[in-house]
Amino acid sequence: MNITRENIDELNSVITLTIDKEDYSEKVAEVLRDYRKKAQMPGFRPGKVPEGLIKKMYGTAVLVDEVNKLISEKLSEYLSENKLNILGEPLPRENQDPIDFDTQDSFQFQFDIALSPEIDVKLSKRDKVNYYTIEVTDDVLDGHIKSMTSRFGKNEKVELISEKSLVKGDFVQVDKKGNEVEGGIRAEDSIMSLNIVKDEAEKKKMLGKKVGEDIVFDVKKAFPNDTEVSYILKISKEEAADVKGSFKFTVKEVTEFIDPELNQDLFDKLFGEGAVKSEEEMKERVKVDLEKAFAIESEYKFSIDARKKLVAKHEVTLPEEFLKRWLKATNRGDERLSDEQIDAEMPRFFEDLKWQLIKNAIIKANDIKVEENDIREEAKKSARMQFMQYGLTALPQEYIDNYANDLLKNEDQVRRIAEAAMDEKVMAYIKEAVKVEEKAVSREEFNKLFTNN
Repeated sequence: MNITRENIDELNSVITLTIDKEDYSEKVAEVLRDYRKKAQMPGFRPGKVPEGLIKKMYGTAVLVDEVNKLISEKLSEYLSENKLNILGEPLPRENQDPIDFDTQDSFQFQFDIALSPEIDVKLSKRDKVNYYTIEVTDDVLDGHIKSMTSRFGKNEKVELISEKSLVKGDFVQVDKKGNEVEGGIRAEDSIMSLNIVKDEAEKKKMLGKKVGEDIVFDVKKAFPNDTEVSYILKISKEEAADVKGSFKFTVKEVTEFIDPELNQDLFDKLFGEGAVKSEEEMKERVKVDLEKAFAIESEYKFSIDARKKLVAKHEVTLPEEFLKRWLKATNRGDERLSDEQIDAEMPRFFEDLKWQLIKNAIIKANDIKVEENDIREEAKKSARMQFMQYGLTALPQEYIDNYANDLLKNEDQVRRIAEAAMDEKVMAYIKEAVKVEEKAVSREEFNKLFTNN
């Protein structure tokens, strides 16, 4: 077998494989002998089918299979031995001479390959990247505490309707004199929330009323949204669009959500027994937890900005035509994309690939490695973040450890976690290499940073 490589340019090459009869004949003969031993055909004893008949029946298929195995094996060996860092996979060269396995005994195959560009990542303190720190203001802190504690609140019946009330009662359509409209709309046990009443004048008619009293008001003024009207009157949205005039609402029940009392029992439920002993301690604990959560968001934003900075700074030339062809050739499966969709996604794919190449160059140049302990710590971090999404910020360490251990039993999760650990190490290197300019921003300002990108 002969393998040669011809460079088309700095990023594209052609590999030519010439396979001769001696490269495959022995293996093909071995496979056919095995077929003959197992073949069962009418008129012949097992294992006694003539060799020529076996060859006629299976020879070409076996030859094709063995040649394909040789191509795959030798291509991989060649790429490895020559330490060629390629993008994608080798692709059969277009417009090759056709192969006739029935008449030829030597074959030539050509493959296009794309070489990964060499990248020298240079960073210095002249490179500036912003690091946004989210301020934990009193409003943010109070809002988060209310969100946490409200899980332990409850709805209770109250005497009078207030701004926070949820009211249940019966609707009857009435005329200008307050009399029931014959054939008009009626709805029993309807529920309406005072905090979504839009018109202040209509809301004023409801405030202070109690169970058993009637309220006459204009439903469409109070609730301009047809969806809300259809819900409280129990009619279709189309019917709600035509609703006009006043309705009499007879109050049957008034409830309000009552926040829990800030006492030791609540503190124990939120943070564990004895961990927090006063409202002041609770605020300090929540503030620290919020700062940790916000720090994760700040790191994420920094990683986005650092990536954008490095991709813009380093000119990375890609073999774009080859990559387009490779993506289209490997586009298989249930979620197959059209060529038009692939073309539309190419700019984003190229940006992602450029970043991956820059990241790999940083890893290689600085010998950055992820050890087993790094993976374990990243698994714990992932576990904490998942629990935090459900408001569980005070779990015992053994819960975190056990969940992390479960994550590490899954190979796919281990790969994901290892990659995340490597990303953190790369970002830590970048943070040391560039000038980081810290900027304190509010929660709202931070959120706008993403919408403005």
